[in-house]
Amino acid sequence: MSATPGLRASSPRTTSTAAPLSAASWSRRWTSGRAGRPAQVAWPRDRGEIMKHLIVTGDDFGLHQGITRGIIQAHRDGILTSASLMVNRPACQDAVALARECPALSLGLHLELDPDDTGDVPAAVARQIARFAELVGAPPTHIDSHHDVHRDPRVLPYVLAWSARTGVPVRGYAGVRHLSKFYGRWGGEPHLEQIGVPGLLRLLRTEVGEGMTELTCHPGYVEPGFSSSYAAEREVELQTLCDRRVRHAIWDMTIRLIGFRDLPSPQPAVPERAR
Repeated sequence: MSATPGLRASSPRTTSTAAPLSAASWSRRWTSGRAGRPAQVAWPRDRGEIMKHLIVTGDDFGLHQGITRGIIQAHRDGILTSASLMVNRPACQDAVALARECPALSLGLHLELDPDDTGDVPAAVARQIARFAELVGAPPTHIDSHHDVHRDPRVLPYVLAWSARTGVPVRGYAGVRHLSKFYGRWGGEPHLEQIGVPGLLRLLRTEVGEGMTELTCHPGYVEPGFSSSYAAEREVELQTLCDRRVRHAIWDMTIRLIGFRDLPSPQPAVPERAR
């Protein structure tokens, strides 16, 4: 999960001069996937504008049935293109089964580690990678971690070493800018304005520029048995990610949705601040 969102300088926005799509054309572009799942936008080649690529990743996949269900819905009915699986949680097997029904969904590993237990970190990383392969039958399309613990200097060398051997991208170290500001709680208080439609549109306008960006999110349904300080906010995120206004805005802003599986050849493991 993310720290308190801060504000950064706005990026220049490219203005479209192309004719708007008809409602029918728009509908076809967003319902060409399975069961109404919005496939990647079929981008017209004649717009002639700078391309912005956006990965939308749902963290905590497999944490709980309701969270898993919400992430799948955000993929089928919204803009989510990627999910990060927690392999040691009770709902992880159901999550993998649902992911198999969504062939366009990029599926990565959401590591859970205790950086204070330095002696176990290498083995814990190896165990979770092996567990992912056992569950999914394939390597992850990307790797990240709960509370971004992989960035901890006691953890990062082991994660980057594995990435270097396999070519699997690591969040924040893969030539993809990480945008974590779509998060609705900080200072112990909810901030739903940050995760509503206007808040997301503001982030898309000001934070997604030329190149590749990953927006992290935490959609889900809050069901009995789920306990978290970040609960009701998940349902607000889900509604926002599935809102048609967001889909239209992505088109208007010349943003193309992609998943981690769509990235080019392995990117260098360079911290995003160096870009």
